[in-house]
Amino acid sequence: MSTRILVVEDDREIRGLLQSSLALEGFDVQTAVSVSEARALLRHATPDALLLDLGLPDGDGADLVREVRARQSTPILVVSARYHESEKVRLLDAGADDYLTKPFGVPELLARIRVALRHRGTALEPARIVHDHEDLHVDLAAREVAVGGRAVHLTPTEFNLLARLVRSAGKVVTHRQLLADVWGPEFTEHTHYLRLYMGQLRAKLEQEPAEPRHLLTETGVGYRLAAA
Repeated sequence: MSTRILVVEDDREIRGLLQSSLALEGFDVQTAVSVSEARALLRHATPDALLLDLGLPDGDGADLVREVRARQSTPILVVSARYHESEKVRLLDAGADDYLTKPFGVPELLARIRVALRHRGTALEPARIVHDHEDLHVDLAAREVAVGGRAVHLTPTEFNLLARLVRSAGKVVTHRQLLADVWGPEFTEHTHYLRLYMGQLRAKLEQEPAEPRHLLTETGVGYRLAAA
């Protein structure tokens, strides 16, 4: 089962970045835009980690830190534009595990999430970052894609779509999951995006795009990246 992370962030652009970045790392991501929505989600399921902004439309995330910590030991990482030391100390004393000031780099955020989960005894399976199958080579860390030893240039969206499939190589990823993880949860009905970008990927990665050997269609369900 994937590690579940609840992201509480009202800024649409930042929320989308966090959601897609975490999903590409193999996390199962839920999002909330307010304290009340986060409370509702937490009543139904306990995430493995909570990623929390402070300035939310209906309250301060600090209240949620205290509420969650009073009931459970879920790792809480605060992500905020507030940079004063006193604010960080207040949140850490209230029960947060870590405090990351905006703007931040995604690799640092991922490292801090791994540390917080490790301190709680949650074992993470190593993320799949290299894919080699027949003539296709993908290195996600280096952002390198090659076919038959020839480097292939992908657009950011093409790369993110391929990366999501690499994370689940050999397994079917549904249309809805791909749309949510690559474009965002508000795009889950936009299946034409998938058809367009999958066509572009096949044109760049397949010897015969009409008869793909790597990017396979599971009719009516989704797509699968062939694996050895």
